[in-house]
Amino acid sequence: MQTNYYFLRQLSLKLSNELTGLVLAECFSQEKDEILLGFCSEGKQWRDQKDFYIKAVLHPDFACLVFPKDFKRAGRNSVNLFKEIIDLKVLSVRQFENERAFALYFENDFVLLFKMYGNRSNIILFQGNEVIDLFQNKLVIDNNVVLDKLDRPIDQSFEAFQEKGWKGLFPTFGKEITKFLTKNNQENVSWEQIQAILQELEKPSFYIKTLDFQPVLSLIQEEGEILQTFTDALEASNAFYYAHNKINVIDKEKGQIIKILQKKKTRTQTYIDKCYQQLSGLDTGVKHDEIANIIMANLHAIPERTEVIELYDFYRDQPIKIRLKPDLSPQKSAENYYRKSKNEKIEIEKLMENVEAKEMDLAEIEQQIKDIEGFETLKEFRKYLKAHQLEPTQKVVETVQTLFKYYQFEGYEILVGRNAKNNDLLTQRFARKEDLWLHARDVAGSHVVIRKQAGKNFPINVIEKAAGLAAFYSKRKNDTLCPVIVTPKKYVRKTRDLGEGQVIIDKEEVIMIEPKL
Repeated sequence: MQTNYYFLRQLSLKLSNELTGLVLAECFSQEKDEILLGFCSEGKQWRDQKDFYIKAVLHPDFACLVFPKDFKRAGRNSVNLFKEIIDLKVLSVRQFENERAFALYFENDFVLLFKMYGNRSNIILFQGNEVIDLFQNKLVIDNNVVLDKLDRPIDQSFEAFQEKGWKGLFPTFGKEITKFLTKNNQENVSWEQIQAILQELEKPSFYIKTLDFQPVLSLIQEEGEILQTFTDALEASNAFYYAHNKINVIDKEKGQIIKILQKKKTRTQTYIDKCYQQLSGLDTGVKHDEIANIIMANLHAIPERTEVIELYDFYRDQPIKIRLKPDLSPQKSAENYYRKSKNEKIEIEKLMENVEAKEMDLAEIEQQIKDIEGFETLKEFRKYLKAHQLEPTQKVVETVQTLFKYYQFEGYEILVGRNAKNNDLLTQRFARKEDLWLHARDVAGSHVVIRKQAGKNFPINVIEKAAGLAAFYSKRKNDTLCPVIVTPKKYVRKTRDLGEGQVIIDKEEVIMIEPKL
C-alpha cells in the first residue's frame, strides 16, 4: 500500500512540514528508474549540506519513495534532471483529492508532480498547467496529464452510499482495504463499517508485514506477520523500502510466482461460481420442453395469432403464462420451444464440462502454491517452474517507437498511425495539444503527428516531410500531388458518434505535397 491514496495523504502532509521553504539543491539519476532530489535551507551552503532527500524508486515491478539521511553521488554515470527548478524554493505541497498523486509547488510557477500509479508511476514537471518534462519518458501518455483536473471530487455522503453502494464511492480503498471489508459479507458492507475504517485512516498506524514471502506496507493489522509498526509515514516508507531490499532471491521469486498463481486462482474460482449460477438458473426455472408439452396438450384451446396465453401447468398444478409468436401456429411455437430445450441441454452439458475442467485447474493451482511454498533451494525451485511452465515472462514496454510508425527528421519526431484504431490512439491519447497534426484531405489515411519542441517553431522542411508521409500513407499515395491538412492538435477533436479514426477539424491549413517516404 505504499502507493495507496490514504498512505500518500499522510506522507504528503509530513513532506509539507519538511519541505516548505527549502530550496531544491540538486536533482539527478545514477540508477535506471531511480531519481534523487536533495533540498536545503535557503543560502549558499547548499553545495556542501543537504537538509532533506527524496529518492523515488520507480521500477516497472516496484514503486516506492524513500527518504535517506544522506546520499553520496557517484563521480560518474549520473545525469542532472529537471534543471529548470534547481535553486528554486518549495512554496507548498499539495495532495490531490482521491488521487494517488501529490505535487511540490515551486517558485516561478513550476510544479513537480509525483504520480504514484504502481507500474505507471512517474515524476512530471509542469510550468503552469503545461507539461515541461517527464522522468519516465517511455510513459508518453503522461504528456497529456492536466494538473488542474487531477482532483477527483466524489460524493461520499450517506445518501450517495444508499443510492450507489460503497465501491463506486471509495475507489481509493484499494485491494487490501476492500478485501478486509468484504472478508465476511461482500454484499452487505454497512455504513458504520465504512465510517469506522475512514476514521481509522484519518490517523493510521503503518505496519510492515510479510505476506506471501514479500514485505508489504499496510494500514490495517489483519493478515500477514507484523514485523514493525510506525506512526510516522516517512519512517514507515523507509522501513518498507529497506525491508524490500533485504529479501533473498528465492523468497522474492517465490513471492512473484505465488502472486501470479493467486490471481489465477481468483479468476478460476470466479468463473466456476458464475457457471454454477447459470446452472442454478437453468435448473430452477420452467424448462422449455415442459412449456412445449403444455402447449401441445392445449392446442385446441389456443386461438390463432395469440401473443400471450394462460394455460394449466400440470407439472406444478398451477396456471402459467406462455408467450407465443402470433405469426406462427401453436404447434410451430411448441416446436420452437422443443428446439430451445435441445439447445438448453447442450448448454447445461457444456457448462458442466467447463466446471469440471476449471475445478481440475483450481486443484492444480492450489497444489502448485503448496509446492512452491515448500521449496528451500533456488535450484530446485527454478527446476520446478520450468517443468510446470510457470516461469514469468518479461512484459514488453510499449513506446511510441513500437506503437506507431516512427520517423526522425532534423531532430524532430514524426509519428504515423498504423490503422483506424491506432490513429485514435495516436491522436486522442499520445498527441499533445501543441503538436502538429497532419492528414491527407478528403480521403482515408494515417494520422501523422510532429512532436513539438519547447520554444521552437516547426521548420517548413519538417512539415513538408511529415506531409509527404501523410500523403504516402493515404488513398492518394499514387497521385502526383496530394492536398494535406496541417493544424495544431488542439484543433482536432472527436465526438462519441464518430467511428474509429474519424475526427472533426475546427481550423486547418492545406498544403499540396508529393506523396513520399
